[in-house]
Amino acid sequence: MDGVSFQVEPGEIYGLLGPNGAGKTTTISITCGLLKPDAGEVRVNGSSFWSDPVKTRSMMGVVPQDLALYEELTGRENLIFWGQIAGLGKPEAKKKASDLLDALSMSDRANDTIKHYSGGMKRRINLGCALMHQPKLLLLDEPTVGIDPQARASILEFVRDLAKNGTGILYTTHYLEEAESLCQRIGIIDKGRLLAEGSLAELQSRLGKGQLYSMEAAFGDAPASIWDQLGKGFRIVQQSDTQVLVAPHSDRDPTDCLRELLELPIHMENVTLKRPSLNDVFLQLTGRELRD
Repeated sequence: MDGVSFQVEPGEIYGLLGPNGAGKTTTISITCGLLKPDAGEVRVNGSSFWSDPVKTRSMMGVVPQDLALYEELTGRENLIFWGQIAGLGKPEAKKKASDLLDALSMSDRANDTIKHYSGGMKRRINLGCALMHQPKLLLLDEPTVGIDPQARASILEFVRDLAKNGTGILYTTHYLEEAESLCQRIGIIDKGRLLAEGSLAELQSRLGKGQLYSMEAAFGDAPASIWDQLGKGFRIVQQSDTQVLVAPHSDRDPTDCLRELLELPIHMENVTLKRPSLNDVFLQLTGRELRD
């Protein structure tokens, strides 16, 4: 990690977006104390993590990417076990487990062993285990990996409800659509560095005030003069032999931009106006696609 710094507010879902190997899981591991940073510090609710690790961990819930469940135990037994590990007495753990099973729509399968659950069911119980002690901060490391769309939608809705009730959530993902629909603020991370952060609108505004123009033509054979002419009014975001993505230097009327692009000395097959996506922002920051 290289100088990564951000904060998560109560009731906020902060998305950490980046490809595999970008540093998302390492960030989670440092935040929850599995790894100790060489420099810098983690502060939770105003207190430095390492000044009182036991107290700080009691304010956190961690949902690892790899399932932390006992296959031979039932869903209910896993919840009770992890609740007791977090410091709950057995009667309190049993009651909290029942409440969470209801909230996660798992009551009807509560007494089945984990090995008989689908992937989505396991992910829901995995999430529930981190919530038994009602943490103020929830760390979710790619909690929807490898599950079907219906199960994913169920988990995302549950996460939204947690935030509405005041839980601060750090949510790592490499799914663009999750970050766009779920998170109030998003940090883009790659190769251990936080490259940019902000709301979706703020990140989109990094590219031409929210305007991008996609041009399709035989750019591999284009005369050199076209790039000089294009550079006067636009910044190239992405370029290949058949497609160029550009953003205007300033906030301009789309009609004027389209006319100017169509007047370039090249046979243009298509020009479209599009709203920047997170992938466009990531591409502009790193020079590669998010999924590369």
